[in-house]
Amino acid sequence: MSGVSSGLLASFLLGWAPILGKFAYRANVAPLTLAALRTMVAAIFLWIVYLLFWRRRIILRWSAALNCLLVGMFNGIGSLFYYSGLSRLDASRASLLGALYPVWVMLFLSASGQTIRRLTLLRLAISLAGAVLVTSPWMMSSLTDYLGVMLMLAYAGLNGWYLVMGQWVLADVPSQSGALYILTGMAATVALARIIGGGVVLPISTAGWGAIVALGLTTALSRLAMFFSLEKLGGVQTAILNLTELAVSLTLAFIFLGDRLAWYQWVGAILLLGGGLFARLDVGGGAAPPPSFNPMDS
Repeated sequence: MSGVSSGLLASFLLGWAPILGKFAYRANVAPLTLAALRTMVAAIFLWIVYLLFWRRRIILRWSAALNCLLVGMFNGIGSLFYYSGLSRLDASRASLLGALYPVWVMLFLSASGQTIRRLTLLRLAISLAGAVLVTSPWMMSSLTDYLGVMLMLAYAGLNGWYLVMGQWVLADVPSQSGALYILTGMAATVALARIIGGGVVLPISTAGWGAIVALGLTTALSRLAMFFSLEKLGGVQTAILNLTELAVSLTLAFIFLGDRLAWYQWVGAILLLGGGLFARLDVGGGAAPPPSFNPMDS
């Protein structure tokens, strides 16, 4: 599987996140509980698969494993912001705000000295234009929850930094090993947050567990695909490819939640998909991580 194909697969799997998240909220699962259990399911699933089939991928230098765990910590904090924001906003607005992370990826990489190609900038502009058309924030009549907005903006910034750190870490770590330890660090972070958050854990219904398990499995598989794409293409390319998850989310919302799209939203979906599919023309830069990255120095 190529880096572009794996990036598109990751986008398809990531596109399920807001849909499954809303299903869990309908089943009265609290946001912090959802973030913790979903990530723990994903990590446990990966550890079982690796112990059965990829044992040699578990072995890493302690320094490399620590770097991966630290990257996972950032992603874990970002996921807490994401699911808290998703609980306060409708899926469309949350998706639009969360989709700003490629801008952060580009800013972080530019600040680190990586050259951004003009074609990459064009693809980002096309994809972000599609994101605005698809989510159509001007059509939303409900009162804005500004805390939800800030949570999603914080998620976008952390997710951008997480992708940049992931690109640099994968310069020395195979993507399969990186995915395992990064997701483990993410699970440890959200589990600790859930413990610190305290409160009574209410019984979870069958529907709630179904949404949690489905979200955990798609999380695990999307991380495997994403890190393979990140290893092959770099942070900017992967981030722009992942914008196609918005089109996936809207299509799934149409099928499962009864949402309907206006003509300009379909145009936006086409722009999003086009921005992703044109990635094959824009992979010359690849990943350009620094030679000796250590998150402890960041």
